[in-house]
Parts: sequence; structure tokens; C-alpha cells
Amino acid sequence: MTLEDTHGQEPMPETSDSSSTSSSAPSGSRMQSAGKALHELLVSSQRRGCLTAGVYESAKLMNVDPDTVAFCLLAADEEDEGDIALQIHFTLIQAFCCENDIDIVRVSDIQKLASIVGASEEAGEPRDLHCILITNPNEDAWKDPALEKLNLFCEESRNVNDWVPNITLPE
Repeated sequence: MTLEDTHGQEPMPETSDSSSTSSSAPSGSRMQSAGKALHELLVSSQRRGCLTAGVYESAKLMNVDPDTVAFCLLAADEEDEGDIALQIHFTLIQAFCCENDIDIVRVSDIQKLASIVGASEEAGEPRDLHCILITNPNEDAWKDPALEKLNLFCEESRNVNDWVPNITLPE
């Protein structure tokens, strides 16, 4: 069984399978809490220099030093859903993360993400925000409460067969 078979590879916001409808009551506050935790994690990671942005940069980091990766975020707007090359990269990154016990989530609003982490690099070039890795160079050095909340959120999502949950960032 592949990750695609398990997850179904349908666009996340429109999914309406039985597992998501059966837990819809607590899901709203849980999703809001996860969105807030993700926002806090992105801000603190960027401040600490523990954030890697870009599909290719992330792939290089995962290839060189996968043990430092603590969390993965995949982001795509509706227009990116038709980008086959990007979807192939996402599938490979998801498989790598699942194989290496790295929690992974999806965000469907790149504009909100850009407002949090910045839309361009220091050189002024636009930043690729389709994949963001949060790294933890030293296991004992950084225990972020937001990361712990997101790890719990991902674990709970996996328990209802949602392997790559979609998170909505707060306004």
C-alpha cells in the first residue's frame, strides 16, 4: 500500500470522508488551535534560524541531514493543485517524512504563509514557500510548546487516518 492509496490524494479542504465528518464537532477548535500553534512555530523558528523554505532546499536538507528535521509544512494554493511536478515533489517529500517519522501538514493559503515568514529572501528574490522545514539541530536545545502541540495534532490526525492534515492559518 502506498501513501497515495492510504491518503487518497484528493485536495484536502474538500474531503468529506467518514472520519472527518464523525469528528467535526471538536475538529473546529482543534483546527483553530493547530493553526495558531503553526503560526507561533513559524515565527519562533524563523527567529531562531531553524526554518528552511523551498522544495529543492528542503529536499537537499532532508538528503544531507534528515535527523535535524523536526516538522514539515507543504503549501499549495488552488492553482498549484494542477502543477504535476509540484505534486510529485509533494508525494516524495510526504513519503520521506512518513518513513522518517517527521510530522507533516498542509496549508492551502500561501499568501497568509508569506505574511508570516516573508515573501522574499534577503536578496529580494521571491521565496519558494511550497515546502517549509523546521529543523532542530540539537535534540535537547529546543523544546517549543507550539511544536509539541502540532506533534500531538498530527498524532491525533493519524489516529483517524488523516496522514497529512490540512491546517488553516489564523487571520
